[in-house]
This record gives sequence, C-alpha cells and structure tokens, in this order.
Amino acid sequence: MDGVLVDNMYLHARSWVELFRDYGLEGMDPERYLRETAGMKGLDVLRHFLDPGISPEEADRLTELKDFLYRVMYREEMRPMRGLERFLDRAAELDIPLGVGTGAGARNIDYTLATPGLKDRFKAVVGSHQVPHGKPNPDIFLKVAELLDTEPSRCVVFEDALPGVEAASRAGMKAVALTTTNPADVMSRCKGVIEVVDDFTSLTPEQVIAGI
Repeated sequence: MDGVLVDNMYLHARSWVELFRDYGLEGMDPERYLRETAGMKGLDVLRHFLDPGISPEEADRLTELKDFLYRVMYREEMRPMRGLERFLDRAAELDIPLGVGTGAGARNIDYTLATPGLKDRFKAVVGSHQVPHGKPNPDIFLKVAELLDTEPSRCVVFEDALPGVEAASRAGMKAVALTTTNPADVMSRCKGVIEVVDDFTSLTPEQVIAGI
C-alpha cells in the first residue's frame, strides 16, 4: 500500500526518525529506515532499531504515536501514485479482483485508502494486525488471495520494499517492483520480479497478466 498506491514511504521514514530521536536514538536518517526495514510491521522495526526485547504492547503504543505524527504532519502531501487511477479503472473494466496487503495498521489503512481516487477500489484489505506474521513472511498476501478466492500462483503483487517482494515470492506469487523505495537495479535482482517500474504511467493490467 505505502510506496505503491501512494508515494509516501519517505514520509513514513521521516516520522520514524522523529520518534527515534525523541527516544534518544541518534544517527538515524530516513534512508537507513528505508534500506533496512521498509515494509516491516512496527514491532519488527522497533526491535530492529530501538530494543530487541520490546513488548508487543509497548511496540503498539510507539507505532501508534509514530502513525499519529505521520497523519498530522504529512496529511497534505498524500497523492495517488502517478498513473494509478487509470490502471485501476482499466482493471475494473477487465473485472480483475484487487486487494491490498500491507504492513500498516488499521488507522493508517483507513487513512490511506480514503485518499481521493482510492476509496472502494479493493475487494480485500489485509493489514499486519490481522495475520500472525508480517512481511517478509507470506501470511498477508496469502490471506488476500484467500479473500479474493484466487490461487496464489495467479496473483501478482505490487511492491516497493524488499521484505514485501520476499513475502510475495514465499507466497508463490510474482511481483511488479516499484522504485519508490529501492533503485531499479536492486529490485530487478529479486526473486519473482517480472517487471520494474517507477510508477503506473507505463503499465497496463494486460501487461501484468501476460507476465504471470
């Protein structure tokens, strides 16, 4: 969702950096967050950077604080990814079922999917709070496939983050990689990636289907 439907991963990274600085973690910058933990659930991000033994309850509290910073500080900067609305319109014409599988929590999911052009586009929406394990485990994407009543091998995942691409591969799905978080040369080397794009302007659903 983040970094795919909307080009907002750098905004999330800046919010995490603000939180970490408040808790005394120096030397953090958005690029390090994106490089090491982009796409992971809040618990895993906090255990990676702040405290390997942090409890799920404390992680939930800090993640919600970070999400509050994100929603308040960057609400005016949210826009659908370039070309996305045209792509979604065409997918609807072809009756292609669409879903969202994201490491975001419930409030951020609602916040992002309320962006003009995205509302009511997706038949299935699954967040990390709804499955046992977040990305790079495949749970999220397998749950989306189940809700869409579609075999995993017939699914294509759109991802900007390395844990998400790995999760897609482990779910038995192909992936289209976006360069909003990692450069094209990095994404193109990932297992299961059939296409690397900057946004949706040069991509059609027909091209994606042909790559399965």
